[in-house]
Parts: sequence; C-alpha cells; structure tokens
Amino acid sequence: VQLQASGGGLVQAGGSLRLSCAASETILSSDHMYWYRQAPGKQRELVASIRSGRDPNYADSVKGRFIISRDNAKKTVYLEMNSLKPEDTAIYYCRSLGVWGRGTQVTVSS
Repeated sequence: VQLQASGGGLVQAGGSLRLSCAASETILSSDHMYWYRQAPGKQRELVASIRSGRDPNYADSVKGRFIISRDNAKKTVYLEMNSLKPEDTAIYYCRSLGVWGRGTQVTVSS
C-alpha cells in the first residue's frame, strides 16, 4: 500500500486546515490509521489514531482542536485541525499497516 498526504500549507494562528491521506489500496476498517508530526529539531510524535469501532485517540497537545476521521469507501483518512498554534508547525505524516506516507508541511504563523 502507498499513502499520500496532502492539504498542508501556511495559515495564521487560530486558523484551520484539513489534511487528507489517500491510500492506494483498501485498508480494512479494523486497521489503525495514524497521523504523526515532526517539528524541526524534534522527534516524530503521534498526533492521532483511528480504528473503526473505537474512539479516536489524540495527543494531549491537540485534544479539543484536532479531529481525525476516515472514509473507508474513499480509502482516505482526514485530520481536521482547528485553532492552530505556531507550535503545531511541523511536517505531518500518515501511517498505516507499517507504511509511512510522504509528509505534508503545515506552517502556522503567529
């Protein structure tokens, strides 16, 4: 499977972006899908995960601001990011079945 993330960009603090991650093949609803991010000089961190039938999980730093969702028919997972902060600036990656997608840059200006 291949994963392609998109939707990143430059946004002012307080703004919103929606990231998409499209899979080249069907991913079972029972499989986890993840969003990670890596800021300059920092380790990659888990932002959110989703598996059908279970509540999504979020990093404490994004709870209440980010929403992960998936559309199995479209083989796509989304990350809706609201109330963005400069510290959300990072390259965002999706991951599933042990495969990493190419990242998409998110830059939040103050």
